[in-house]
Parts: sequence; structure tokens; C-alpha cells
Amino acid sequence: MIRTAKSFGMLYVATLLMQLGSTLLITWLALRLNAAGAAEFWVGALMAANALGMVFGGGVGRLLIGQVGHVRAYLMSGGVIVAALLGHVWSTALPAWLVLRLMVGMAMMCQLMVIESWLNERAENNGRGKVLAIYMVASYGGMMLGQLALGLDDKDGTLALPMVAMAFVLCFVPLVLTRIPPPMARAAAPVVPGQLVHGLSQAVLTVFVSGMLNGSFFGLSGVYAARQGMDTAAVGRYLALTVVAGVLAQLPLGLLSDRVLRITLIRGIAILLACVCLPLGIWQGPPQATLIAFSFAIGSLQFCLYLLGAGLANERICPDMRVPLVGMLLSVFGIGSCLGPLIAGALMTSTGASSLYYFFAGCAAVLAVVVGHTLRGDSQAAKDAPVPH
Repeated sequence: MIRTAKSFGMLYVATLLMQLGSTLLITWLALRLNAAGAAEFWVGALMAANALGMVFGGGVGRLLIGQVGHVRAYLMSGGVIVAALLGHVWSTALPAWLVLRLMVGMAMMCQLMVIESWLNERAENNGRGKVLAIYMVASYGGMMLGQLALGLDDKDGTLALPMVAMAFVLCFVPLVLTRIPPPMARAAAPVVPGQLVHGLSQAVLTVFVSGMLNGSFFGLSGVYAARQGMDTAAVGRYLALTVVAGVLAQLPLGLLSDRVLRITLIRGIAILLACVCLPLGIWQGPPQATLIAFSFAIGSLQFCLYLLGAGLANERICPDMRVPLVGMLLSVFGIGSCLGPLIAGALMTSTGASSLYYFFAGCAAVLAVVVGHTLRGDSQAAKDAPVPH
């Protein structure tokens, strides 16, 4: 584990700084719009523009990385992000901010494709889970630091944007200093989604469900906690402990996934997640201690699904398809993150706040059932895979 952290350490630091800047920017924009009295529609529109930019960024990143290589694509994307950040100072018009969020989403998607394809290209199959686990720890660690960095801002919010720009500029440094050679630049070949997904249906479904669960958690769990009578401090502890549980579970599960079939772990975690979520759907108004204990268990399960889905997909793909695969998985995750809160929010509106955990349990149950039924088909397809587990 220590050797892996040292080998890929600079890439992990770059990931942490990227997520720190991204999380701080999202929070700052939401607070800025709220202070200005903007309608909630615009907050949602900015999030949708970012998600749309990431979907478009998958194709742009694939072409860019294939033409100029990983390092140049990363640096160019970072320059676009910093320019878009400074554009928020030039204009406060909300339509202009939508365009800027679209640009940031596209460029950050390219950066994520660079990092994830770089890690997967240089990781061995018997150590891929460990490499991706530390990557997820760095990602979630950056998100938590981004929330904490907001406390360093002054009351009028003038320091947050420079801190975001500093984070994205500083992430260039570790990427340039890394000793892990980047993958060879390969011209981007036409990608047929059906061919790319062939044999990867379980991995794609796992990433999609992970996006639905994570998007619903970050968007609606605070509402659920408030409906249970928690004050602001208690809601913060509830959300923070759930994320911490996910961070703590990454490393042991990553090590385990290098020794046990990942598809078996996905099905087992989905079954456990459904069983743990169901009581919170049934139990109306649980004690705060009980709710936090259950949420800790849920976080340790749900935040590991992307790790396992990405690992499963990369072990069944040839190196030439690594970059488009990463773009597809990130796009699928983003689509799930958009759809999940919409469905869960509608359920909460019609049947009550506790239906959030019915939704979690239902998603996990569907994943467990589908993975079980498609196990034979995908296992047969994996026999001819160029990089078998």
C-alpha cells in the first residue's frame, strides 16, 4: 500500500487539488446565488450546465488525449478552467455563468479522463483495486477539504474564487513532477458504444447506480435529516460521518477486490446495502444515534460501488480503449447523478422523507438482481477479454 501511494503519489495529489477546487467552486456559486436572491432554478441550471459539459467533455477529451497526449491535454484543460473561473469576475450575468460552468465541466472531464486512464494503464490487474482505492480516498479527501476551505473565506466571498484558481493551478505541479510515465498517445479511433459496452454491462450498471445513489445522497440527505428533527450541527455530523465511512472503506475493499472477483463483491455489497437501507425507510423518526450508525454503514457500502465498477470495466478492456472507457464511465456516472435526485425527490414529495431510503434500497436490490442474472453472460464474454482478471 505504501509503495503504491509513493509510486502514484503525484497523481493522487493532483486529484485531491482538483476535487478541492471543484467542490469549493460549486459551494461558492450556490451561496453567491442565494445571497443575491436568485431563484433555485438558476442553482439547478448551473449544476445541469456542469453535468452537460462533462457529457460533451467525454468526446472532446478522447480526441484531445489521442492527439496531444495525457500531459498536454491536462495542462490545456487546466488553463481553460482557470480562464473560466476568472470570467466570473468579469460578468455576473447568470446566462454567462451557465456558459462558464459548461466550459469548466468539459475541461474537468478531460482532466479526470487523463488521471483515471493514466492510473488504469499503469496499474496491474492484481493491484488495480489498491490503486483505485487510494484514488477514491484522494477524491473524497479533496471534497471534504473543499468544504472546509470555505471557512477561510471572508464575509463578502472575495477570497473563494482565487482559492479555487490556486487549487487548479497548483494541480499542474504534481502532474509534471510524477515519475510514472504517461500512457502512449494513441490516435482516437471511432468508438461504437455498443462495442465498448460489450461484456461490460455489469460494470456500466454498477457505475450508473453509484451515480444515482451519490447524487441523491448529496442532494437530498440533508433534507431527510432536517425532516427527522436534526438541527444544523447534527445534519453536518450526519453527512460528514457518512462520507468519512466511505473514505475509510475504500482501502480495505480495494485490497479485497484484488483477491476476490469484483463481480462477486458488487453483488454482495448491493445485497448488504439494500438490507441496511430498508430499515430507515420503514422506521419513521429514528433516534439520531441510530440514524447516524445506519448512515455510517450505508456510506461504507454505497461509496465503494464506483471503485468496483471502474475496476471491473478496466480489467476487461484492451489498453487502446482505456481513454474512451473512462470517458464513458464518467458520463454514465454523471447521468445517474442527474436522474437519481429527480426520482428520489419526487418520491419524497409524494410519500414522505423516509422514502429516500426506500429509493436507495430499491436501486441496490435492482443492481443485485441484474448482476446475478447477467453473471453467466458477462463471464463468458470476459473469457476473450485482452486483460482478464
